Amino acid sequence: MSEAQLAANVVPISRPVRWHIGVFLFPAFVVYSAVMILPLIETLRLSFYNTVDGQSAFVGLANYKVLFGDARWAHDFWNALKNNLIFFIIHMCVQNPIGVALAAMLSIPKLRFVTFYRTAIFLPTLLSFVIVGFIWKLILSPIWGVAPWMMDLVGMKSLFAPWLGKPGSALIAVSLISVWQYVGIPMMLIYAALLNIPEEVIEAAECDGITGWSQFWKIKLPLVLPAIGIISILTFVGNFNAFDLIYTVQGALAGPDMSTDILGTLLYRTFFGFQLQLGDRSMGATVATVMFLIILAGVSLYLFVIQRRIRRYQF
Repeated sequence: MSEAQLAANVVPISRPVRWHIGVFLFPAFVVYSAVMILPLIETLRLSFYNTVDGQSAFVGLANYKVLFGDARWAHDFWNALKNNLIFFIIHMCVQNPIGVALAAMLSIPKLRFVTFYRTAIFLPTLLSFVIVGFIWKLILSPIWGVAPWMMDLVGMKSLFAPWLGKPGSALIAVSLISVWQYVGIPMMLIYAALLNIPEEVIEAAECDGITGWSQFWKIKLPLVLPAIGIISILTFVGNFNAFDLIYTVQGALAGPDMSTDILGTLLYRTFFGFQLQLGDRSMGATVATVMFLIILAGVSLYLFVIQRRIRRYQF
């Protein structure tokens, strides 16, 4: 039999249609669309509409012109954006370095009670933000708080001040409370990345005489840069979506004198209203859209610029 006849008699293998994949993904797609995609589309649409003569009318970019052009709206927005940037910078410069340092110490082979330390540091992350905010308000209270008494034990009571009640220190105090609560997340992610480094790399470094903290700075830290990049973008997204802790500690007005007002609290007051301020759905959707664009720009910068540069360190 010739090769042509053999080729003609070959029956192609038919691959089964994997329809079950779509069946299992469909419920998740429906739920995600109902909870995330459709509300996002409706928010974007609502930002281009406003109420005119009691009817919803398309106004184009008029809401954005009010947000950036009106003196009162622009003052509140830029103040909230500035505070949000400070809130994010404090997390990046305090929370994430502390998380990396804690992960490095927990990865020391001879360290005892590692499980206890890891659990104790990560435990505040599991607490409700209402509990965390209420507890820290009690701790820092100048009337019945324990902070003045504890500082008096070490001779530092003169440095105590009502930090949550002073415009110059309120945002820093709330940011540090948030750092205390969420420092366990970067610690665990970096700790997992350190454990994932191949033993061959560590043994090769030890053969070259690189041990201790020198080994961490020269070998381990560059290898966990992808994890640090992921933590940074998670911190960015989480901070620019923040609302709950500041609302619990400082209220919807984000006092004192709006010194702790961020985009999340501004969105809440704008959309739902507060006290004598009436809610405005169109302007609330405009603020939410600007928040979405800021987060989208930050995530895009990480995915298309930063991640490509640190991908070389991945195994």
